[in-house]
Amino acid sequence: MTEGERLAKQDFQRLSHFRYQLRCFLRQSEDICRQHGVTPLQYQLLLHLKGFEGREWASVGELAERLQAKHHGTVALVDRCEQLGLVVRRPGRDDGRRIEVHLLPKGAELAARIAEQHQPELRHLQEEFQLPGWPRQP
Repeated sequence: MTEGERLAKQDFQRLSHFRYQLRCFLRQSEDICRQHGVTPLQYQLLLHLKGFEGREWASVGELAERLQAKHHGTVALVDRCEQLGLVVRRPGRDDGRRIEVHLLPKGAELAARIAEQHQPELRHLQEEFQLPGWPRQP
């Protein structure tokens, strides 16, 4: 945007609406996670492991990227999830210095139950916004 271009009222309204809908989704997600005894970040870690494209595990670095978190913070999060019996660390298959984080059955089941409870709000967002990769509503 050049200096001469100004945002119109409609631009602010659109951004406000988007942020409001996003915050509603996040607040509801936080409540769902707490009902299941995990923090929203713990759930996000489980979700990213369950939904990682092409394989059933991820490295700490990959998880940090998905969470938009610092590496050391992600390590601490993995520690907490490991203590809860949700994930396990394993040495890398190709490089023993690389640590793979894998979902345990308890973590996979928890991720599935929480994700299921997110579906109504996801459908609402799908109605509000046409997002790339989402099926069109009839």
